[in-house]
Amino acid sequence: MFRLPVLRLASFYFLCAAFAPAQSVPNPGKSQVKAYHDGGIRDLDAVGNRKVGCTRGLGNWYTLDRQIAMGKQFSQEVESTARLVKDPVITEYVNRLGQTLVRNSDAQVPFIIKVLDTDDVNAFALPGGFFYVDSGLILAADNEAELAGVMAHEIAHVAACHAARQNTRGQLMNLASIPLIFVGGGIGYAMQNVAGLALPLGFLKFSRGFESEADYLGLEYMYKSGYDPQAFTAFFEKVRSLERDQPGFVAKAFETHPQTPDRIQKSQREINTLLPPREEYKVDTSEFQDVKARLSELESRHKVEHGDTGRPTLRRRSHSTNEEDKSKAGDDKGQGDDERPTLKRRSTSSL
Repeated sequence: MFRLPVLRLASFYFLCAAFAPAQSVPNPGKSQVKAYHDGGIRDLDAVGNRKVGCTRGLGNWYTLDRQIAMGKQFSQEVESTARLVKDPVITEYVNRLGQTLVRNSDAQVPFIIKVLDTDDVNAFALPGGFFYVDSGLILAADNEAELAGVMAHEIAHVAACHAARQNTRGQLMNLASIPLIFVGGGIGYAMQNVAGLALPLGFLKFSRGFESEADYLGLEYMYKSGYDPQAFTAFFEKVRSLERDQPGFVAKAFETHPQTPDRIQKSQREINTLLPPREEYKVDTSEFQDVKARLSELESRHKVEHGDTGRPTLRRRSHSTNEEDKSKAGDDKGQGDDERPTLKRRSTSSL
């Protein structure tokens, strides 16, 4: 006579289980994303209203106005020795991409973004928001998200005032330094040599902490802008692979701040634990591919115009002719080199 209550009780538990809200079962092999709402560096909702390092104090002696003035001075030096890409389609696209990332960052200064005409796989940001992207970086990226990842990393350097903080540390340690943070590349490296300012190894170890922080912030900025953060680690994995297969592929200065396996793994861990997965990410656009093709055409044209095709050339032995003899006779009469014929190439509208 006790079976009926037992059956009723079992039915009751069955119904409760059937209509109870579903609960996710933790997967021990997968990291769980944790949300933060403390206004700190992990709070994604507070991006743009956080203090990530620009507060003045013992660790930062530079006001934002002073950083802008300092960056402007160095930008003038860069542009006096470098060739800028003037093509309006390319420059407008890169600037627009960069400004989107800036709007989704903690930056407190406006950005001026330009493209340098160089083969270096590089981008670097001067204090105060003067930002340069090498054409070689654009050509090396497979998609827009990869380019956005490197640009976001550089924007993070400015947003966190790394240049000012690093220079402050250098002065505290009585070391010569230059307020320039870069992923790698020719201009920054050349500026050090021209200016005669060396960065001691001990000082460079300081900046690696800033590089790690820029990785962290950059991932947040590209995520907030809608890009797949996996593209960040994918690009640096590809660069490391290319450098391994083609020594010298990466600019010499890149060796100063290498994307070590530890940093790549750390970035991947932060993606898994900090950034909630989305159903859709922006990875590539037809506009990026069009700009990349346009830039490739521009680079090829420059190599032809400057004779740097990378191909062997055939030189024929010259033979003296009557016309050349007359030309030599003309020289005796006072005609100089200005009378010699010159090769004039048909002018084409440059990109």
